[in-house]
Amino acid sequence: MPKSFNLPFNLHNLVKDPRVGMRAIIGVLLAANLVMAVVAFRPFGGSAEDLARERAAKETQLAALNAHIRNSKQMVDKVQVARKAVDEFLGKYFMDRQTTTSDLWGELERIGDLSGVSLEQETFQLDEIEGSDSMKMMVMQLGCEGAYPNLVKFVNLVDKSPRFLLIENIHLNAVQNGQKLNVTFKIDTFAIDRSGADS
Repeated sequence: MPKSFNLPFNLHNLVKDPRVGMRAIIGVLLAANLVMAVVAFRPFGGSAEDLARERAAKETQLAALNAHIRNSKQMVDKVQVARKAVDEFLGKYFMDRQTTTSDLWGELERIGDLSGVSLEQETFQLDEIEGSDSMKMMVMQLGCEGAYPNLVKFVNLVDKSPRFLLIENIHLNAVQNGQKLNVTFKIDTFAIDRSGADS
């Protein structure tokens, strides 16, 4: 041990003088009592009131999390219902891309027969729809001939068609023989590539 190292008190004096020993023992007991008082009056885990407040806060937090989970589940259910409704809408009103032209022409022939309008020339054009890989818009220019009441009925039946046909514009051409009108319709419809949609 180096010479400069000195103990704060002399152990030999502690044994020789009982007053010093008793003071040391009393000091240790006093420090132990103080530690026990701190533990008793301010427990390290918190008092009963602190623990009750913490428990109430945790229960409130748990209730909020459970409500959030319920809302999330309801949102998932709504999304699934909406997705099913969209699929049903597309299946019912949108034509298959492979047969759009023939389906559209067949529907317009049916409407022409019901309304007494004769169908003449037609042109088809397929346009892209921005943001969709599987859906296309088909634009059709259709020439028709018929009397005014028949053409009104034709427009009405096109509007009520289950094929989701949209009349974009109507152009009246030169009147022929005073009885019949020659009209060009621009009709839009939508087609979906079901093979692409499935993949």
